[in-house]
Amino acid sequence: MVVSTLIPVVVFLVGIALVVWSVEEFVEHVAEAAVNLGVSTFLLTVVLAGTDLENAVLGIAAAAGDLPDVALGTVFGEALFVLGAAVGLAGVAVPFEESTPREYLALTALSPALLALLSLDGRLSRLDGALLLVAFAPLLWAVYRLESSRSTRFLEAEDAEEIEADGRGADADVDADADADANTDATADATDDADDADDERELLEVGLVLLAIVGMTAGSQLAVMGARDILAAFDLVGLAFGATVMSFIASLEELLLTVEPVREGRPAVGIGNVVGSTLFFVTANAGAIALVRTLDLSAAVFAVHWPFFLGALALVLAFLFRGRVGRAEGAVLLAVYAGYWAANYLP
Repeated sequence: MVVSTLIPVVVFLVGIALVVWSVEEFVEHVAEAAVNLGVSTFLLTVVLAGTDLENAVLGIAAAAGDLPDVALGTVFGEALFVLGAAVGLAGVAVPFEESTPREYLALTALSPALLALLSLDGRLSRLDGALLLVAFAPLLWAVYRLESSRSTRFLEAEDAEEIEADGRGADADVDADADADANTDATADATDDADDADDERELLEVGLVLLAIVGMTAGSQLAVMGARDILAAFDLVGLAFGATVMSFIASLEELLLTVEPVREGRPAVGIGNVVGSTLFFVTANAGAIALVRTLDLSAAVFAVHWPFFLGALALVLAFLFRGRVGRAEGAVLLAVYAGYWAANYLP
């Protein structure tokens, strides 16, 4: 009996782990390929910071796998995790001060407006999903316009710049060698070898991207299979499970992406992750899920999930407006997140 109960849990955890690994590999190799192709490093940075693909993949898979409530729960649960757990832990562990541009705070505050408006009729249709998905683009454009006049960089900026710098350095070395020995057979052979190596590397990048896509597909299917069996075995509500357990496990890396930059004295990077993730969750993430399947919103969505989300968002924005997140503020946010878990399972 115990073994049969543990099997779906193991399948669920393996599926999520495979999705997270596959998405990280996918983003890494697509980013490197994009930089090599001359795509703007800055634009790439903003896009990578604003999207949490592993969470979107799991939500879409849950919706497609006849678990719409689980999928909907991940939208609110992942946002609450970032706002409550990630920012809260950062404040408790490493109190920080940072002057966040007011435009970003206003943009983040307004971002849930469309989702709230479309939710008023008690459902999110495929048309609603399309509107939410499209709405993410102007938000990214607004961030790009704001960032173009500021020194603040979003997550992965340093990594992307290092990739670009390495690429430029390698190109410069090849060009210098070619200029110095252009008339020698040895240089011709070296150039041919370099071209062959570049071709092989490009093929390897493509192969790894395809492997990551397969991993995302297989992992999401395993996670959905495990989730379905867990719901049946433990008699759990899909909305609550998606908002708590599934979101918590799938979003654990958000702790590192928010806390680690703060610990290293770069709180702007952590704040950028919070802003970008919030914009994504309430637009493109929710939209992609609704586009797969129409979502019916239960009373719990309006009684529990919306109030906790808006409350946590208001607190985080207020703390950032003041320019400080200390231990007291962090403790409040962690308490809100703990209360969110409790509210999901209280009768």
